[in-house]
Amino acid sequence: MILPLKDSNSDRKLTPVVNYLLVAVNIVVFIFFQKLGADAEFTLAYSCVPEEIVSGKDIVTKDEKIYDRQTKQYYTVPGLRETPEPVYITLLTSIFMHGSIAHIFGNMLFLFIFGDNIENRIGHLRYLIFYLVCGFIASFAHILSTYMFNIDPYMPSLGASGAISGVLGGYILLFPRNRVTVLLFNFLTDVPAVFALGLWFVFQLVSGLGMLGGDLGGVAYGAHIGGFIAGFVLIKIFEIGK
Repeated sequence: MILPLKDSNSDRKLTPVVNYLLVAVNIVVFIFFQKLGADAEFTLAYSCVPEEIVSGKDIVTKDEKIYDRQTKQYYTVPGLRETPEPVYITLLTSIFMHGSIAHIFGNMLFLFIFGDNIENRIGHLRYLIFYLVCGFIASFAHILSTYMFNIDPYMPSLGASGAISGVLGGYILLFPRNRVTVLLFNFLTDVPAVFALGLWFVFQLVSGLGMLGGDLGGVAYGAHIGGFIAGFVLIKIFEIGK
């Protein structure tokens, strides 16, 4: 396990207001709209469902009762809720939603640490556009991998991971030698960004191979990989003229 704690900001000149705003919006949505993840109605209405994006049609399914043999109890799996038209709006809304406190904590930690450097390099507006474009590309990468590897296309996806992966892809290209303080297998150490983020990407690739066997563990590795590659490829374009 590798967990970043901080990085070098010695060359930062701009106050990363957009990055702070992105973190704030994610937190506000999770607390007040998703009710800390407890509001299934909102979450399932605004999550991105691959089949909805491909078909362009809203899909509503019934709740399903499942019997747990271990606890000998029934529990309810909520079905998909009605999505505001057009359904493509979920490509945007889903990247500001999260499934749990641990999910949003991990994502916001990565965004807070690495996003400010990108914003400082390319400017406020370009950074916002870069972030959203990476998020959209990551969502399409997830949808593509869903059909390529025969994964349930009705499974909703959500989270800022794809967009943040784009930030990491841009960071590793622009700041490969920046020192990053990480918690690495219970050891606190400083490593170059190319090592920290490179190791993270390798983990995504290896874990993504689980798609071949249908074992995703609820994680959209296709979005992570697609977002990272998008950020790596696009960052130099966004840097033109800066």
